[in-house]
Amino acid sequence: QVQLVESGGDLVQPGGSLRISCVASGITFSKYIMAWYRQAPGQERELVANIYPGDYYYVRDSVKGRFTISRDNAKNTTTLQMNNLKVEDTGVYYCSAENSVTRVMSFGQGTQVTVSS
Repeated sequence: QVQLVESGGDLVQPGGSLRISCVASGITFSKYIMAWYRQAPGQERELVANIYPGDYYYVRDSVKGRFTISRDNAKNTTTLQMNNLKVEDTGVYYCSAENSVTRVMSFGQGTQVTVSS
């Protein structure tokens, strides 16, 4: 059974930084595509960044140059480093794990990131 546990969400001022993490269990982590999604109030969930088993990664344009996704296969952990945060980055951030062969995807419960002065 896949379990994804996010942590690190917080209230931060505009221009600040935050690091959120996701620990996975119940999967062969190194074979999964790990990703971060976010959902702002009243909006649809959107992909923020993902990272493949071979460390190829994608970051959406609106956070490019500010957010960095990484993974540590030894610790079954994926991390999103967020710098120069903006008010529009506010939302619930969800970790996902996608089997690179079957494409079955699982989500965690989410962690709240609020950017406000």
